[in-house]
Amino acid sequence: PAPASGSPADNAGQGSRDETILSWAFRSLGKGYSLIFLSLSFALVALFVMNLVTARRENVLPAQLTTRFEGLLNEKKYQEAYDLAKGNESFLGRILTAGLSKLSLASYSQAIEAMQEVGEDENMVMEHRLSYMALIGTISPMIGLFGTVHGMIASFQVIATSTTAPKPAELAQGISTALFTTLVGLFIAIPAIAAYNILRNRVARLVLEVGIVSEGLLGRFQNQEARRTPPDAGPAAAGLQAPPSGGPRQREHANRDRSRTKNRGSAGGSPVSSRRERVTRRRCQAVAVPRVAKGL
Repeated sequence: PAPASGSPADNAGQGSRDETILSWAFRSLGKGYSLIFLSLSFALVALFVMNLVTARRENVLPAQLTTRFEGLLNEKKYQEAYDLAKGNESFLGRILTAGLSKLSLASYSQAIEAMQEVGEDENMVMEHRLSYMALIGTISPMIGLFGTVHGMIASFQVIATSTTAPKPAELAQGISTALFTTLVGLFIAIPAIAAYNILRNRVARLVLEVGIVSEGLLGRFQNQEARRTPPDAGPAAAGLQAPPSGGPRQREHANRDRSRTKNRGSAGGSPVSSRRERVTRRRCQAVAVPRVAKGL
């Protein structure tokens, strides 16, 4: 008789050979690891797109805002320049708004401090958004390592609890879980870390350019403040000494005290040397008195 075809063993082998790698990976990972890695993947893609849009030059340092703002300052239309910067939601717009609002009430140095505070806040917000990508890049390999240990424990459990020689398929289930969790964890972590470093360098460069451009636009107010002379500074602002107040007698006493001070200073004597001179003079007088008395 002809051998029977399509035995159960042959069908099982044919079914295992027809299984794709993707279905094998999902079966090895299970529902728990599959949901975790899918969630991390979707979160990574969303964060990458959001940070990429945020780090665009048009959203951080728009060239149109810089040109129009500088033109309004050249025309001395400060209120229009303030309204233009306030209506712009970019990084540069917020910094220029803070600087102009302080210039109307305080000095140029305080305006620079306000701009620096706003710049640090905006930079911190952008870095916080990027830090979540670095967090995913750090967590994914750790989950893969956890799955590796979990799969190896499952394989050794089969060996420990089996009364006979375990089947290779039973051991392969735990080993495949260990390997696939490590593979998927690294597959998520490597792009996450690479994208984080690229976007962080881009953000740092744009923040530096924003600081240079903003200080360059508002630097003209520093020159105006340096040329401005305070109306109530008086002679002291120019390094002159104010004349003594009061009547003629008070002026005469003040001039006499000033001349005495000048004569003392021109003599070049310090308090220590003048004290020594007085002590020497007293000793000479003490020696001279007995001599005079002896002569008498």
